[in-house]
Amino acid sequence: MSALGRVVRSGVGRRRVRTLVIGLATLMAVTASVLAGSLLVASSGPFDDAFARQRGAHLNAQLDAGRATVAQLSASGETAGVSAASGPFGTVSVAPRHGAMRLPPLTVVGRDTPEGPVDELTLITGSWAERPGEIVLSAGGGQAPLGTRLDFPELPGAPSLEVVGTARSAGRTADAWVAPSRIASLTPSGKVGAYQMLYRFDAAATTADVRKGRAAVTASVPAGAVTGAQSWLTVRKAAARDTALFVPFLVAFGVLGLVMSVLVVGNVVAGSVGTGLRRIGILKAVGCTPSQVVRAYMAQALVPAAAGAGLGLLAGNLLAVPLLAETADAYGTSGLSVAPWIDVVVTAGALGVVTVTAWVSAWRAGRLRTVDALAVGRVPVAGRGRWAARRAARLPLPRAVGLGLARPFARPARAAAMVAAVLFGAMTVTFAVGLSSSLNEVLSARNHDVADVTVGVSDQRQGPPDGAPGAAADPAAVAAAIKSLPGTEKYYGSATAEAAVAGANGSTRITAFSGDASWGGYRMVSGRWFDAAAEAVVPTQFLAATGTAVGDEVTLHVRGSAVTVQVVGEVLDTRMDGMLVYTDAATLKRAVPDLPATGHHIAVSSGTDVGGYVKALNKGLEPLGITAQGREAADGGEVILVINALTAILTLMLVAVAGLGVLGGVVLDTVERVRDLGVYKALGMTPRQIVVMVLTSVALPGLAGGALGVPAGVALHAMVMPAMGHSAGLRLPDSVIAVHGTPELLALGLGGVLIAVLGALPPAGWAARTRTVTALRTE
Repeated sequence: MSALGRVVRSGVGRRRVRTLVIGLATLMAVTASVLAGSLLVASSGPFDDAFARQRGAHLNAQLDAGRATVAQLSASGETAGVSAASGPFGTVSVAPRHGAMRLPPLTVVGRDTPEGPVDELTLITGSWAERPGEIVLSAGGGQAPLGTRLDFPELPGAPSLEVVGTARSAGRTADAWVAPSRIASLTPSGKVGAYQMLYRFDAAATTADVRKGRAAVTASVPAGAVTGAQSWLTVRKAAARDTALFVPFLVAFGVLGLVMSVLVVGNVVAGSVGTGLRRIGILKAVGCTPSQVVRAYMAQALVPAAAGAGLGLLAGNLLAVPLLAETADAYGTSGLSVAPWIDVVVTAGALGVVTVTAWVSAWRAGRLRTVDALAVGRVPVAGRGRWAARRAARLPLPRAVGLGLARPFARPARAAAMVAAVLFGAMTVTFAVGLSSSLNEVLSARNHDVADVTVGVSDQRQGPPDGAPGAAADPAAVAAAIKSLPGTEKYYGSATAEAAVAGANGSTRITAFSGDASWGGYRMVSGRWFDAAAEAVVPTQFLAATGTAVGDEVTLHVRGSAVTVQVVGEVLDTRMDGMLVYTDAATLKRAVPDLPATGHHIAVSSGTDVGGYVKALNKGLEPLGITAQGREAADGGEVILVINALTAILTLMLVAVAGLGVLGGVVLDTVERVRDLGVYKALGMTPRQIVVMVLTSVALPGLAGGALGVPAGVALHAMVMPAMGHSAGLRLPDSVIAVHGTPELLALGLGGVLIAVLGALPPAGWAARTRTVTALRTE
């Protein structure tokens, strides 16, 4: 091993704390960066590949057959800006049955072949529907296996179709496909009532591009012919929702990790130079050139940084596996993993940052003259911080406390580095606490768990099949039992029905309320809660999928009947991908006159024992065959649990880095002052007073770091949460973002002092245990 190599090995081995700090900081930065980079690529990569391969439709338009002819629709494919078009295809929304079970509505399109210039379908299993009695379902819909017969008893002739295959449309243009001749028989009127046109545009990279293309297509057909349209960007965002949700907060942790790496590495290397001046002088005296000295100190930082980067790559790749698995399944990919170029870029970037930071700090060592380095050694600059010591001595405080409070002013640069370390630690904790609180608010909004007691309420994410328990109970009798019971403050009933919406594929669930449900835990993002029939509130995702806004009218197809509602409010709800409609029960009276309330939500009076209320109510409900239950713990949801787990892991790592950053600074300070500690002990200072003095020396940096870190964490949270909501296709209300209370912020601010004290405890204990004679002999 060369002489320079021995110097590096000796420095890494002797400075174990500083080596650990650099390694952990780099590990943290690389782990978060690999996760963020891989998820950012995976959030759109598989969809983009499949979409390009299948020549997916940039615009899926639904058109009224009564307002435009086939020739006019075909001619719209020649509109300026349209590069290709497919259609018109007859389309209809139907609600099939399998035996006695009613299945969700299907948007069925008539196509004679899966090929085409736009939206070339990929046949996954079985064969294409070439005969009138066959149907192909969209892959991943989970509707029915091959060979299943879907019945339509409510249509003329009660047609029945056999599932003969499954196919995948990258743009999700339909739920099922049949032969074109079959569409008329699936329409109650016996005539094709709507057509589907699929367009690709010359420019469709942005929402503005797609809107421009839609406007051109709309202008090329008769007025009112376009009844709905879906942009490919909406489908793309929905496909990438789960993985894209992780990107904003992982990017935030990655940036925090990189900044702390720069801070820690710079502070450690600069401290090593500052406390090793005599060693530097000896190295130069024995023949080391300035560049060799610089390389030696850079290598002492790069060795632990390389180890941390390697462990960070391993951790990032392992943590990314479960997050990428769902994206791989969505498009039939054999398996997604972190792209090798992401590993290379992140590693090179992290080590490059460490190299530059270490070079800047080590440059001072190379510039020192040999004589100056040998003469100065590690003696601190005389007179620095004496004014602070004099003022602290006048305070009515124990002498050990006064000496500790004055110490940061003797080494202002080192104290500033401690403040910065604590700042980022407090910032991370504040951000993590806010993130967890916001996710709990989203969870509460999703579960709508405000009601104290519920009766006959099922999981609305899946919905009960026909004939579910409680469906036969007389709603009037249930309501009477609730109303007559002492302790009932207010209640409302709910019923659900499946519907289809023009321009949006898949099923939409309508929840119809009898009574005032505005208190039921529904968080409004914009607009207002409905207060009359034919008014509705919907989630953000519904507005995006249908291309509508608050104030627009939407037509819902419920059991063969068209129901038009005006959207008066936007609500926060993440269930069923946001394809939900909330309205008054009177809205569905004409379409579904036999839709009774099967769920009841009750708020009890203040002071009422919920357990006793439930027991009393169940006695009254026993003859009706249903039971009441109290509020249950909310389902955490897999995505939220994963985010909370990742947040906890990354936060602990960053807080550990912050604590080690303080520890490294205190170690440097303690080693530098070891002779002074011997003098203090010789003059009668006890070990306990030594510990108090060392811990007090980090109190002011800890307090300053906490005071600055908490508002920075609040600001970071206010920036990241809306970005996460946008990634998930949500707009978040203020109640989800403004989650930090004043007492909580004060406690988090004091947490900065706690981080600093915990980081200073080990060197404080070492200083207290050092023998007086040993300390006095130290040069």
